[in-house]
Amino acid sequence: MGIRYDWQKEEIRAIYDTPFLELIYQAASVHRQYHNPKQIQVCKLISIKTGACPEDCSYCAQSSRYKTEVKPQALLDKETVVNIAQQAKNSGVSRVCMGAAWREVRDNSQFDQVLDMVKEVTALGLEVCCTLGMLTENQAKRLEAAGLYAYNHNLDTSPEYYSTIITTRTYGDRLNTINNVRQTNVTVCSGGILGLGENVEDRVSMLHTLANLHPHPESVPINILSKVQGTPLENQPDVPIWDVVRMIATARLIMPASDVRLSAGRAKLSQIEQALCFLAGANSIFSSDDGHMLTVTTPCPGYDADQEMLNLLGLEMRPPFVSQEKVAAL
Repeated sequence: MGIRYDWQKEEIRAIYDTPFLELIYQAASVHRQYHNPKQIQVCKLISIKTGACPEDCSYCAQSSRYKTEVKPQALLDKETVVNIAQQAKNSGVSRVCMGAAWREVRDNSQFDQVLDMVKEVTALGLEVCCTLGMLTENQAKRLEAAGLYAYNHNLDTSPEYYSTIITTRTYGDRLNTINNVRQTNVTVCSGGILGLGENVEDRVSMLHTLANLHPHPESVPINILSKVQGTPLENQPDVPIWDVVRMIATARLIMPASDVRLSAGRAKLSQIEQALCFLAGANSIFSSDDGHMLTVTTPCPGYDADQEMLNLLGLEMRPPFVSQEKVAAL
């Protein structure tokens, strides 16, 4: 199966609707063509600036518009971030993502501090990803100069459903940020969230948008909504594991070279359910030293528990920068 950028929604829907076991078989087969099926990349997400975000994303614990458990916290100092990253590396993590609850990057001293963090954590020999909100082409180039490996900017959902979830920025704004990152050699990380109240057509439409980007995002996170008390989506129904696996498998088939990241919400999945996700093409997880993925409202399995699971499944932690080498060889 080659890499395509001309997918039609009907084709993607047909893949999504493939009988479950056949879908997993097809996805697993393609996964083996493009990736080492024995390796899982373990990532660590650090909230470098928490809460007080002016946006109204209906799922988010960090919005200043909702009363949640999250307490606003100023930008962490560089030493703290580097120490967390070093501990993560010692536990087998090969990618560290730094997230700031900003609407957009501003050219100020805080951005200068983030650039220093990127340089220092990159110097540890780790892939460094940032998710800082919207950014300009010039800001993307400054991050590239600091050594940034990846920039995360999720689409969240379909263009059609998006305004139901967020009104403080447009879908076009998100695509524009991705385009700004593409003016550099920084890789793109972009995916979405299941469980926002979307339907299957919305899921297919989001995947259609991602799969027709040229090139595809190097990373495609599939998040399961972490329901946060105090947000508009706190009472959403749980996402069935069948839907999660279908999304992972479909993403794997239409974006075969991309890393598909089993991201938020993994803490609710059993080891067997996670194994199904890996079989269907997920090859990355987020792990933690404190039981949280980004904030206290998003549980995340710990390093030791994840190591135990990978050992049980006969999987190994992937070293940094392997994916880029693999894709370049295709």
